[in-house]
Amino acid sequence: MDALTHLASFALVAGLLTIMPGPDTAIVLRAALARGPRHGFATAFGIGSGTLVWGAAAAAGVSAVLTTSRVAYTSLRIVGACYLLWLAYGLLRAAWVNRYTDVETAPVAGAKAAPGLWSAWGRGVLTSLTNPKVGVFYMAMIPQFMPSGAPHLAFGILLALVHDIEGMVWFTAIILGANSLRAKLRRPRFRRTLDATTGTVIGAFGIGLAATDG
Repeated sequence: MDALTHLASFALVAGLLTIMPGPDTAIVLRAALARGPRHGFATAFGIGSGTLVWGAAAAAGVSAVLTTSRVAYTSLRIVGACYLLWLAYGLLRAAWVNRYTDVETAPVAGAKAAPGLWSAWGRGVLTSLTNPKVGVFYMAMIPQFMPSGAPHLAFGILLALVHDIEGMVWFTAIILGANSLRAKLRRPRFRRTLDATTGTVIGAFGIGLAATDG
């Protein structure tokens, strides 16, 4: 197969992975609903940045450690699970103790400033990089779609970029759809339910990741 055929084949497999529910979808949806499209896209770009790192690592053979070393895989899995559970704790605590106000009004005295776009981007990066299943996917898939004679690092990043483009298309649909619901965020009950639901979903992913053996 030529390079274009390899790219098309990888795009099909990666596209199926993209639309599978996961913590990345949950945090992008929550960011878009709670903070608006800009924060949603910043989070999505963060996830895409992490994906590029995994692609480069897989192409360079670095992430082979995850498939050959049980200790390395388990360590990253535990770190990822702890990070997801930490996110879940923050959301569930907010749903429990926060006094929600109209998002259009000025913040109440003493309230913490809303996280900025860099913070949203960083959350996306960490969510991607602390998910060992992403690294294992890239380590398993990239060698199979690497044309003979192609520069490994460059083509690996190209494959990750294809996955990123598909991810951004998917996230764009989610963000634009969520934007139409933002008016409901003026209702404290909706915002509390959003944090509680997102925290529960992310917590479930964290527990599932912690309980996964291999």
